[in-house]
Amino acid sequence: MEIVSGAAFQMAKQTNNRERTRQIDDIVLDILRTVEQQGDQALIDYTEQFDQVRLHTLEVSEEEWEEADALVSSSFIQAVQTAQANITAFHRGQLEKSWYMYRENDVMLGQQVTAMDRVGIYIPGGKAAYPSTVLMNVIPAKIAGVKNIAIATPPQLGGKVNPYVITAAKQAGVDTIFKIGGAQAVAAFAYGTESIPKADKITGPGNDFVARAKKWVYGDVAIDMIAGPSEVCIVADESAPADYVAADLLSQAEHDEAATAICITFSDKQAKAIQSEIAVQLEKLERKDVAAASLHTNGRIVVTDHLEEAWDLVNEMAPEHLELMVRNASEHISNIKHAGAIFLGNYSPEPLGDYVAGPNHTLPTSGTAKFSSPLGVYDFMKKSSIIRYSEQALLQEAEAIETLAKTEGLTAHANAITLRRKDET
Repeated sequence: MEIVSGAAFQMAKQTNNRERTRQIDDIVLDILRTVEQQGDQALIDYTEQFDQVRLHTLEVSEEEWEEADALVSSSFIQAVQTAQANITAFHRGQLEKSWYMYRENDVMLGQQVTAMDRVGIYIPGGKAAYPSTVLMNVIPAKIAGVKNIAIATPPQLGGKVNPYVITAAKQAGVDTIFKIGGAQAVAAFAYGTESIPKADKITGPGNDFVARAKKWVYGDVAIDMIAGPSEVCIVADESAPADYVAADLLSQAEHDEAATAICITFSDKQAKAIQSEIAVQLEKLERKDVAAASLHTNGRIVVTDHLEEAWDLVNEMAPEHLELMVRNASEHISNIKHAGAIFLGNYSPEPLGDYVAGPNHTLPTSGTAKFSSPLGVYDFMKKSSIIRYSEQALLQEAEAIETLAKTEGLTAHANAITLRRKDET
C-alpha cells in the first residue's frame, strides 16, 4: 500500500469505462423491456439463463420459510436479534410526524406524513448471504409504516434461497421473498408481473447490472441510491494502534477489487507502521487476492502536516465511512462536512456499523455524501402539503395571486380567483 504526501495525494477515481457501461445498458434495457412485456415467464427464463435454476414458482414457499430456522445456528438467530434491537432503537428516532399550523381567518396549513404502500428490496445472494442488509433495509421500512415489504434475491443452485437471508427476513417481518436476482428483479418491482406486485420504491445494493437497472427505472418507481464500491477513510494520529488501523483498512478492501481504503496520518513513522501491519495481516485473509487488488489500485496512506489539511482532504473525498482514530475524536466532528457515517475513537471500527451499532449501513458512496444521506425511515415516507383558507382569508390574498398569475401569462389561474372575488361584490 503506497505512502504519499498530502500534497501529492489525489483520490483514485474509478475508471469510467463508457464502453462497458454501454454494453451493460444494452443488456439491462433489453431485460427491462422483456420483463415489462412478458412478466413471470421472462423472470423464469432469465433465472434459468443467469442462475442455472429452472423455477416452478417465483415465491419462497411456506415450507422453505419453516425449514430455514433449522438450517441456521441459534447463535446466528441471537446475533440477528441483537442487531435488530439496536437498528430498531436507532431508527425509531427518525420517525417524522404530521404537523399543522393555524393562522388568523381560519387558515390551516401543514404537512401530512404517510408511509409508502409497497416496497421492493433487493438483496444480493446466490453464493453469499447478506442478512445484515435485510435488516438495514426492512427495519426502517417497517418503522415508517410500509404495509407490504417484499424481498427479491437470487436463488442458490438447487432453487432455494439462502436460509440466513430467509431467517433475517422472518425476524424483520418481511411479507414475501421472491427467488429473482439481477436486473430482472428490478424490472419486476418497477413494472409488476403476474406474481410480483409493482413497488412504490426499490432499495438495496447490487452489482453493476442491478445498479444500472435502478438508474433506468427511476421515475417509474423511486429508488434509494445508486451505490458504488465501498470506501473507508481513516484519520489516525500516533495514538491509534497501527494494527487496528490496518485491520480496518483491510475490512473494506476485502469487499471487492474496486473498494477504496485510505488512511490519513501525520508522521512517516506511523505511516510505515501501518504499512507493515497491512502486509502482515493481508497474508492471513481468506480474500487476500481481492484485498490486495483493492489496495494496489485504490489504497493509499497519506501523510499530512496537520489536522486542518486532513479535514480538507476528507471533505473533498466525502467518504462512505470515516473513522476518526485521533485523540478526543468527538471534538472534531464539527470539522466534518461530508461523510456517510463517522466512527469516533479506536473502539468504533467500521464493521461495528455494518452489523449491530444501529445506524444504517446503506450509505452514499463515490463522493455523493456531499449531497445525500444514509438510508433511513424518511426514505419510506412521503409528505403532502395541507392548505385550507377561509373565504375571508382568500380574498385578502386575491390581488397578489391575480398579479402573479397574469405576470406568468396564466389567465385561467387568475380567473379562478377573480370568480370568487366577484361572488363577494
